[in-house]
Amino acid sequence: MSQNKKRGFFSKLGGFIDGARRWTLNIIFLVIIGSIGMAIFTSVSHVSVPNGAVLVLAPEGVVVDQLSAVDAFSQLSAQGLPRETLLADLIEAVQLATDDPRIEVLLLHLDELDHIGMSKTLELSESIKAFRESGKTVVASANHYNQDQYLLASFADQIFVHNMGGVGIEGFAVIRNYFRDAIDKLKIRFHVFKVGNFKSAVEPLLRNDMSEAAKEANRAWLDELWTLYRDTVVERRGISVSKFNNYVNQIDRVMADVGGDAAQASLDYGLVDGIISRPMLREMLIERVGKNKDGSFKQSYFRDYLSLNRSLLVEVKESVGIIVASGNIVDGVQPAGTIGGDSLASLIRQARLDENVKALVLRIDSGGGSAFASEVIRAELQQLQEAGKPLVVSMGSMAASGGYWIAAGADEIWATPATLTGSIGIFGAFPTVDNLLQDLGISTDGVGTTAVAGKLRPDLPLDPILASAIQSGVEYGYRRFIKIVADGRNKLVEQVEPIAEGRVWSGVDAQELGLVDKLGGLQQAVNSAASLVGINPANTRVLSLPLSPEEELMRMILGSGMVKAALSTSSPLLSVLNSVLPAWSDVLKLKDSRGVYAYCLMCVAP
Repeated sequence: MSQNKKRGFFSKLGGFIDGARRWTLNIIFLVIIGSIGMAIFTSVSHVSVPNGAVLVLAPEGVVVDQLSAVDAFSQLSAQGLPRETLLADLIEAVQLATDDPRIEVLLLHLDELDHIGMSKTLELSESIKAFRESGKTVVASANHYNQDQYLLASFADQIFVHNMGGVGIEGFAVIRNYFRDAIDKLKIRFHVFKVGNFKSAVEPLLRNDMSEAAKEANRAWLDELWTLYRDTVVERRGISVSKFNNYVNQIDRVMADVGGDAAQASLDYGLVDGIISRPMLREMLIERVGKNKDGSFKQSYFRDYLSLNRSLLVEVKESVGIIVASGNIVDGVQPAGTIGGDSLASLIRQARLDENVKALVLRIDSGGGSAFASEVIRAELQQLQEAGKPLVVSMGSMAASGGYWIAAGADEIWATPATLTGSIGIFGAFPTVDNLLQDLGISTDGVGTTAVAGKLRPDLPLDPILASAIQSGVEYGYRRFIKIVADGRNKLVEQVEPIAEGRVWSGVDAQELGLVDKLGGLQQAVNSAASLVGINPANTRVLSLPLSPEEELMRMILGSGMVKAALSTSSPLLSVLNSVLPAWSDVLKLKDSRGVYAYCLMCVAP
């Protein structure tokens, strides 16, 4: 039978509609791509740095060591604005502007800054200090300063606040939810396995309040960092400690004295230099540097400024490799913003095999995670050192638990005074709901071939054989952690044990205890690594995993890499869950192959 049949009218009409649809979609797609390309071309070609300009340093969202990867089309479908800013970009922009005769003023515009933290602020302040010492002026401006923003602003020569704003400083605290009663009411049994007195990560599951041991441990590092914050501010602003303390602790009286005018209160206490509206700030800067064609002051936005200067850089051969390890430590291959055991190990292996990488600086900003993944990374780092390449660790805001596990064997460890580190301890947790199911009339039963076959189930009581085995595994992991630290820091096990047990230490205390070698930021760590191999510290190369074509496209379009979509973080349900279980939601993502974690739940860097 012949297959050639004459097409009817409706068949031809359907084909025409389908073809028209395809052509229309293709044309729309080409128009979009062409528009994006034209926008990128025109935006780049029109960027310039006028003489005598203001460099506008306006960090957006959270300042991080590594941008988080998200789905590209999710990013496009959200607000499209970057909500993360790289610390390295901010530092590089200020360093370039310091020696750039075209830049006269640095403006810290802090309204869009959500969080930077003390440690990263101190690192950025070093470049701001160099800018000031070059004879140029630093100005800070915000509608209202929170505690985090204000510490960064304090490094400016002049601080201005809007007349409807003020300065909010409250101090540091560790406040958590505790679920013992709730868990009992829900008839959930949490089986917790830990070692040491201070591994308080699991206390919310076992208690209704913070233990005295946990309070003692937390108070130690909180007081250390608060003293550092206070002393930094009073020194920069030239005010007394008593005046500062009065502003913070008697804020009710302070506000009553000025009739509730927070801006006036911050001016009276010397925290700002002026109360100023936006037009007034604009006119002040125009008077200082002149006007641009848009009627504002002559300026260059820091991302544009970086793009122009980076196009002039020359690639070097022999260099110090820099790898950023930021986020929770998780098994397997993970995207940027999460430390994958396999993906980070692959990068380290790449550094070992690259003849032009003479030394490696590992920048760590992590509260830990999977003990298994931490060990995978540590073993790869050890192999790099055995290949004759020095390893220098630079700690960011925190390098605790698993973060310290991978740092311990380095040839040198650098941290800022505000870094949170230590938390040398591990734990395991396994919930069972057999009581709840029993009340609901649901039973679980069956047979197995061994004493433990099919017993590790949440709907069955935890078998004592398995419980004992898990506890033994946790104790072994703890002993191994202690041994890794002892070997890496040239100490005896007996010397490490008193400073372990999950305790968190500030960078200053960690140096005194020998957990950290020197205080300083990433640049100091790079300088040290370069000196160990005798090369110019300017010769550096950041090593990262190759991006997918989709991610490459997004990086080109947004000019800032992949960032978290604002939509995803503003979900009402997610906001509620994060407020109730801010840290345990992270634990659920760690997925250690044995359910054993080296993770610091207390480490929320102020």
